[in-house]
Amino acid sequence: MTDAWVLPALPVAGFIVLLLFSTWLPRKGDWIAIALMAASFALVFPIARDVALSIGNGNFQGVERSREWLNIPGYIEIRMGTFVDQITLVMLFCVTLIALIVMIYSTGYMRGDKRYGWFYAIVSLFVASMLSLVLADNLLLLYFSWELVGLCSMLLIGYYYDKQTAAEASKKAFITTRVGDVGLLIGIIILFTQTHTFNIQDILRMAEAGEISRQWLTASAVLILAGACGKSAQFPLHVWLPDAMEGPTPVSALIHAATMVVAGVYLVARLLPLFEVVRGMPELITALGLTTTTIAVFCGLAQRDIKRVVAYSTLNSLGLMFVALGSGAVGAAMLYLLTHAFFKALLFLGCGSVIHATEEQEVDKLGGLWGKLPITAPMFVVGALAMAGLVPFSGYWAKDEILVGLYNGNLNSIALIVTMISLPITAIYMARLVMLTFFGTVKDAHVHGHAHESEPAMSWPLLLLGALAVVSGFVVFEGVGKALGFHSGFLGFIFNAAEGPETFSVNWGLAVGSVALVVTGLGLGTWMWWGDAEPSKRAAAFSPLLYRLFYNRFYIDEVYQFAIDKIVLATGRVVAVFDRAVVNDSGVNGAGETASFLGWLGKYQQTGKIPNYALAIVIGIVVIFAVAFGYRT
Repeated sequence: MTDAWVLPALPVAGFIVLLLFSTWLPRKGDWIAIALMAASFALVFPIARDVALSIGNGNFQGVERSREWLNIPGYIEIRMGTFVDQITLVMLFCVTLIALIVMIYSTGYMRGDKRYGWFYAIVSLFVASMLSLVLADNLLLLYFSWELVGLCSMLLIGYYYDKQTAAEASKKAFITTRVGDVGLLIGIIILFTQTHTFNIQDILRMAEAGEISRQWLTASAVLILAGACGKSAQFPLHVWLPDAMEGPTPVSALIHAATMVVAGVYLVARLLPLFEVVRGMPELITALGLTTTTIAVFCGLAQRDIKRVVAYSTLNSLGLMFVALGSGAVGAAMLYLLTHAFFKALLFLGCGSVIHATEEQEVDKLGGLWGKLPITAPMFVVGALAMAGLVPFSGYWAKDEILVGLYNGNLNSIALIVTMISLPITAIYMARLVMLTFFGTVKDAHVHGHAHESEPAMSWPLLLLGALAVVSGFVVFEGVGKALGFHSGFLGFIFNAAEGPETFSVNWGLAVGSVALVVTGLGLGTWMWWGDAEPSKRAAAFSPLLYRLFYNRFYIDEVYQFAIDKIVLATGRVVAVFDRAVVNDSGVNGAGETASFLGWLGKYQQTGKIPNYALAIVIGIVVIFAVAFGYRT
């Protein structure tokens, strides 16, 4: 655990090598990036062994290793280092495994790309940034890594920068997340001014002990939450995520499954003790999660781009993670993060396989691909069922724990009811996606005619992710956790408190109810989009306004654009006029012009005649004497 810094160092080395030498390396150096990522993934297991042994030896609170970075005696001391605990380990496992799978998959998907080496270089830096973020023991290093993640995501989303839509999407993602990042930075500065340290564990201890001013603690908590909402695409900063589909599909899988979008979830989970001591913060976190989930499930019903539907399912899942964190169910949130990494990567890489096979991603032009894609199709269905939360797939166990957390929490029962309502709608739009893509009538004979299964480099990762999407949820059971060497199930692993680990238990009422809702949603979705999908067409015709509302994403983007055009830019024009007329012309140029004018007037006093100067001297002496004698009088 004390040498965990090696994990991000390896992909950083890969980035440097590929940046400098990829042009001359065989296969543009992709094998270097893959080998170093495989090494990082392999090194997670010794860390996991240390964590398991430490938990078994007693109350484990994490291992920190830091070095002095800046020291001004009597003023400031800043140390940089790593901190490893159970949450860190879960993140390390997800990030390294998904990144390795995506890199292997990309050898087939990105083959022949003119900037193939650059792609692997930026992906390596992206993964290194995320690993550094989750390992950081202090907020300063965390923020540096946070911004580097944002920069890499912009470069990857806008990878096809010659496409206007990709360039616009990358700018949108960068600017939208910057809104939250400014809040995060200010929140970190506030905490430092109050605690005189950037160390996360010290800040949490001081917050719990009441050593931070209540007003400043509240302000910092709200601002830090804004940063988490930006990265994890929570309402109202969620608008960048659906447009991020403009990047290569492996990038979409990496961003949505295990890196950028879960950075905010990780930040809230890491700082949850701070949020819990601020009045109203758990309720705010839950409300944001519920709003995001509600928007996502309805928008997912009407989208036509296969990747955009999966993108809204990511919003759905991220909202549920925030709901779990708001209710204090950190174990449920991290379990969902773990399982989500597998089935969401499976869905996105499945989308990539469909696009690679058909050169089409509009579901209105797909259909009847089950026989054409014998590996992609069943694996995609596995991912869809896991996303829907059908037992025994991994998504079920994670969603069930979130429901139990809501049921046992102190929050209003409305949160539980809204979450339950989202379950069948999620199942409906996932069934819709599967039916329109792999079943039903062939909508475009040309697209269907040249469809084919992907090569092994792309299909084998789907098989691995499919297996993980089925079995990864079983880590909630005590027996599975102990078999893996962690002395308890997943919940007890995350909550290894002094009073003993938490154990997994089933609330049969919630379990049966959630499964019934999911099955109902899957059945309804299958019926509506079976064959020619006549029921869905009638439903859209019955309420075209509602359909357009969902398809246009509640017109939130249009509202933002109106606010930018009519308010932000108008205000900017007023400020520009004030700056030019008052600050620049009067304040800056005015001083210079005044001096120039006085000099111009003064030049006429210079005649070059000695009698004139002598007269001026005499007058000056007389004035001085008059003033002096007048003062004495």
